[in-house]
Amino acid sequence: VQLQASGGGLVQAGGSLRLSCVASGDRFSRYAFGWFRRAPGKDREFVGGIMPSGTDSILADTVKGRFTISTDAAKNTVYLQMNSLKPEDTAVYYCAADPTGTFKVNIWGQGTLVTVSS
Repeated sequence: VQLQASGGGLVQAGGSLRLSCVASGDRFSRYAFGWFRRAPGKDREFVGGIMPSGTDSILADTVKGRFTISTDAAKNTVYLQMNSLKPEDTAVYYCAADPTGTFKVNIWGQGTLVTVSS
């Protein structure tokens, strides 16, 4: 599977962005999809993930209540809706596909940069 992420940009604190990740090359329903991020000078962080069913998702505590993950299987697309953005959300965001559903055996897409200004 190949993954193409988009939707990053510059936004003021308190604003919103929606990231998209289009999957191609394999059956969409085979995979769980995760979003990760890497902030400058920090390790990669798991943001959240959604199971192949498209109905079960998990989010890191740092984003719970502000971010949501969803899928549109008809468009082979995974979304990360980010609301109430904070400067500490600034990072390169990556989508990943995992056939195991553990978010530890990942196929990576390229990143998209999100910058939140204060």
